[in-house]
Amino acid sequence: MTGSTTVSADDFEQIRSVVHDFIRTKVVPRETEIMETDAIPGDLRAQAAEMGLFGYAIPQEWGGLGLDLTQDVELAMEFGYTTLALRSMFGTNNGIAGQVLVNFGTDEQKTAWLGRIAAGDVVASFALTEPGAGSNPAGLRTKAVRDGDEWVIDGQKRFITNAPIADLFVVFARTRAAEGKNTGIAVFLVPADTAGVAVGVKDKKMGQEGAWTADVTFDGVRVPASALVGGDEETGYRAAMTSLARGRIHIAALAVGQAQRALDESVAYAAGATQGGKPIGSFQLVQAMLADQQTGVMAGRALVRDAAQKYVTGEDRRTAPSVTKLYCTEMVGKVADLAVQIHGGTGYMREVPVERIYRDVRLLRLYEGTSEIQRLIIGGNLMRGRY
Repeated sequence: MTGSTTVSADDFEQIRSVVHDFIRTKVVPRETEIMETDAIPGDLRAQAAEMGLFGYAIPQEWGGLGLDLTQDVELAMEFGYTTLALRSMFGTNNGIAGQVLVNFGTDEQKTAWLGRIAAGDVVASFALTEPGAGSNPAGLRTKAVRDGDEWVIDGQKRFITNAPIADLFVVFARTRAAEGKNTGIAVFLVPADTAGVAVGVKDKKMGQEGAWTADVTFDGVRVPASALVGGDEETGYRAAMTSLARGRIHIAALAVGQAQRALDESVAYAAGATQGGKPIGSFQLVQAMLADQQTGVMAGRALVRDAAQKYVTGEDRRTAPSVTKLYCTEMVGKVADLAVQIHGGTGYMREVPVERIYRDVRLLRLYEGTSEIQRLIIGGNLMRGRY
């Protein structure tokens, strides 16, 4: 696992400041363009790559910035201030896909891929979810069968983030039936141009325009034995659970960023909109809604920072990630709903930021483990004495 930070507090503050400025001055003004075109403009992608955002959580020895999770979440709260599609573009490189390689890959696998992932030359995609296996990977049906010095993969994945632009799929497949604690799930590195890999049409989603997802089908896909992550069949399920636990804290931080934006939009609207000649922000019921928003934002931010610290030290990588994702993603849904309410009819109009936020944040309660799965993890851990 990633150890102590290799980036000093002063250096990180410079990085955070540059990202803050990039988000507020370059991305926020183009949110409507991103929403209407359902794409991140090429120049913004190039700027993000130049800033090192495709590899900020990849260790420095592999070409990344080497930020640990306590620093990652600070950036995530900045990314969350704008359209979530921007972060989605490089999120899998730093998060659930890239971390599988960082923490479980062989030296050869790291050498082959991590430098290009960190530079943004390769987009890595995390291929776990299936039509019959979502938040719980135990229901996985994609199969990998050993054939001499190769593995043959067959199966279908669904809702795979960045699939239409991916260069590398980190694919989870069952190599044998589950037995006791052995899940039988392994993970493979499959280049997108491998014969038998087919990416479906881009999904049409409720929100998060510009963040592309699609089905991916593997039909008799042959990869060499060296494609098995860690060179070990037992690695897959542990890699999935470890990456998802870390990712859940990151998603929670994004939720805090979105909630802060919704709050800021609400305060600005309440100060400027009038009813009966008075700013609506002078009405106590509107102030009460703003107070509930602020309370959620502050509680979420504190929880994210605490959980990230506990993850980095190893004190809690089981329960805190689920608690944090559950609270923050539910919280941002309530904050976004209040934002629309404060805006009144205006908040229901397209091109008004809180309307987009309302749609975008709904997904946060679903991916990387639904709220229901988080409750099961938390409750199960408590009953097993894992606090």
